[in-house]
Amino acid sequence: MTLFALTWPIFIEIMLHMIMGNADTLMLSQYDDDAVAAVGVSNQIMSVIIVMFGFVATGTTILISQHLGADQRDKAGGFAVVSIAANICSGLMLSLVLFFFGPQILHAMNLPAELMDTALIYLRIVGGFAFVQALIMTLGAIIKSHGFTKDAMYVTLGMNFLNVIGNAVLIFGFFGAPELGATGVAISTAGSRIIGTVILFIVLYRRVQGDLPWSMLIHKFPKEELKDLFRIGIPTAGEHLSYTSSQMVITFFIASMGTVELTARVYVMNITMFAFLFAVAIGQGTQIMVGHLIGENRQREAYRRCLRSLKIGLAVSTSAAVLFAVFRLEILSIFSENPEIIELGSILLLLTIVLEPGRAFNLIVINSLRAAGDVRFPVYIGILSMWGVAVSVSYTAGIWLGLGLVGVWLAMILDEWLRGLLMLWRWQSKKWEQMSFIRKSRDQ
Repeated sequence: MTLFALTWPIFIEIMLHMIMGNADTLMLSQYDDDAVAAVGVSNQIMSVIIVMFGFVATGTTILISQHLGADQRDKAGGFAVVSIAANICSGLMLSLVLFFFGPQILHAMNLPAELMDTALIYLRIVGGFAFVQALIMTLGAIIKSHGFTKDAMYVTLGMNFLNVIGNAVLIFGFFGAPELGATGVAISTAGSRIIGTVILFIVLYRRVQGDLPWSMLIHKFPKEELKDLFRIGIPTAGEHLSYTSSQMVITFFIASMGTVELTARVYVMNITMFAFLFAVAIGQGTQIMVGHLIGENRQREAYRRCLRSLKIGLAVSTSAAVLFAVFRLEILSIFSENPEIIELGSILLLLTIVLEPGRAFNLIVINSLRAAGDVRFPVYIGILSMWGVAVSVSYTAGIWLGLGLVGVWLAMILDEWLRGLLMLWRWQSKKWEQMSFIRKSRDQ
């Protein structure tokens, strides 16, 4: 198991996810800029819901990786089964919340009245099938933790293809289909995810079925397995939830600035996803490797693995950010013809050169800390920095000082760099060496 062998399929998989989101935005931008803004706000809400699923998936990745490293395949399989059941239950509950309480949630986001109907339809369709996304995250985590990262990549490729075809047909009414706009995007997104989930179950059956004790769900309530998943997953989710919640508050600030700022943010966020794409892939691959190394009781190799991955991630993500900044006008012109949006987006893409290295620290080092069992420190620092720096400075610089969206981006830069440097200090302190879940199991 090498970093490259794990990372390149993860890179392709995440890139395909990004392309899917960008395809939605790009194709919808040819239909209506207001629809882009409405879908962007709805997806901001969905990102919070995904965090609720992610805490189980993240705990699954860490526990399966460590137990596979320790050659405890039966325990790894038990955690996989429990995580699937847990995310199905939580996914169904959250899907119902999004469907029935969508209007109240969107009003709380301070959404402009002209965007409300479009955003609500999208949220009810995509959110109503949120449990499907929960399954995709859990199944993907199990498959990748076993080293089959290419399988997850192929499934994502198929989902991406189906989504683009569905968008073309349902947004613009090709082949005699109704012209549905944002509603068509929602239907296409939900449909491709459903098909992807079915295929992931087939992959799971073929790859690791023999290691999955489904009968344990019948014989007893998996109290200990859930306890262990929550012990790792809940603190991890706390850091993600803090980030996404703070971003929702910042979106509230941006919404008060106007539709131009809201739309520019959606376009720039979709573009800059590719700038830190490399660091995300390296971070996930490193997490799997560090988890296995910790399970094998090879802490020294795990320490070096994280630092080597960080150097690679910093170099590549910064280079990507520079590339997007150089061609900022050409890229933004693809998404919009509005000169205000292009001018504002150009400034933000220049600031991205400073933003992305800070993100790389967080994406790679935090994943390594989690894989080693140090899940609480990122939460404490994240809450302090995201709310004490990102939110407070966004309001102060963006609204009070009148810098608008530029002030928000400056706040994001300060937040990412502060957290990133503190995470590096934590890793170098090696306090995580005594936090391995496998070590605790052995001691007991």
